[in-house]
Amino acid sequence: MVDGCAAGPLSIYPERGSLRIGAGPYLGGILVEVEDANGRIGISTGVGGWASCSIVEHSLKPILLAADPRDLALLWDQMYRSTMVYGRGGIALLAISAVDLALWDLLGLLRSEPVYKMIGGATKRSLRAYCTGPHPLIYKQLGFVGAKIPLPHGPSEGWQGLKINVETIRRHRDEIGPDFPLMVDCFMSLDVSYAIELAHATKPYGLYWIEEALPPDNYKGYRQLRMAAPWVRWVTGEHEYTRYGFLRLIEERAVDVLQPDLMWVGGLSEALRIGNLASAYDIPVVPHAGGTYSYHFATTQPQTPFVEYCVTSPDGVDICPVFGAMFSGEPLPVDGHITLNDAPGWGMTLDRSVVVVSRAGLDRSTSLDGPPVASKS
Repeated sequence: MVDGCAAGPLSIYPERGSLRIGAGPYLGGILVEVEDANGRIGISTGVGGWASCSIVEHSLKPILLAADPRDLALLWDQMYRSTMVYGRGGIALLAISAVDLALWDLLGLLRSEPVYKMIGGATKRSLRAYCTGPHPLIYKQLGFVGAKIPLPHGPSEGWQGLKINVETIRRHRDEIGPDFPLMVDCFMSLDVSYAIELAHATKPYGLYWIEEALPPDNYKGYRQLRMAAPWVRWVTGEHEYTRYGFLRLIEERAVDVLQPDLMWVGGLSEALRIGNLASAYDIPVVPHAGGTYSYHFATTQPQTPFVEYCVTSPDGVDICPVFGAMFSGEPLPVDGHITLNDAPGWGMTLDRSVVVVSRAGLDRSTSLDGPPVASKS
């Protein structure tokens, strides 16, 4: 990263370049609780802010009331169909994802099993992890299998921006040596011609992959990239929704690695369907972020070689929980490996004092009308 810069979809407009994902509260964190008749509570975090909470409260909660939490396939399909007229992606799927993850947590409590055991069991003793953050050399020293950095500049910065991008990648490669995988995250900021130019300019530095170079709906553009620069892996999926979008990526032969985000794609239930599709085509699946949710999914997937750990500490170095202080029991990487415990559900316990503080902070700092951050079904 250069001077805190990171390219994003708005990078094509110089006056908007500092707004990596736009403005508004729509990506704010949410907390969903699903309680059964005996008082057991499944919990998950999610994204989508008050908009997701509104969908949970008004569209999804009526489906869940008096339902059997073991009927996960039925409940997912009903939630998806209930939001289809305005959903099929975006905020509606963020809300469904959060509820689905909470239902899996509750099911783990009912069966006294960790989620990964309920969906097929471990295919590996521990998960290798790569680290996303600004200091690849430190991540190599910490034992991670690779590192990913953000691309500093988008096409609107022209030749000078491209030079900085290439120089940033060259500098990191010189620091970490030739054998440590280095990835770059473009966050939907490029067009086809710029992405191809970037791939050619950085070819001497051996990028392991170029992530999310194009807007997510440009399926044929991704296929062009693979054909024009086959020496580097082209990966995407973070902002794709449901099995239908991933099936399009697969059928177009558009990418080398699929990256579903369990907090976006429809939760664990839909991620498992995507994993089955990818397996049939021998396409690796490396879930985007997702913390504990991704780890349980990845543990069961033979075609997942490693997972992503996003460093969230202010210095970009300290290894800390992805979800901050909200939970105890969140697994952390040790020597670049993540090992799950056998606690039921997702294996995490909510610190309710933290949630109360967060809600109070929201009430004081915003005048938004709508449901609170935490939504209970």
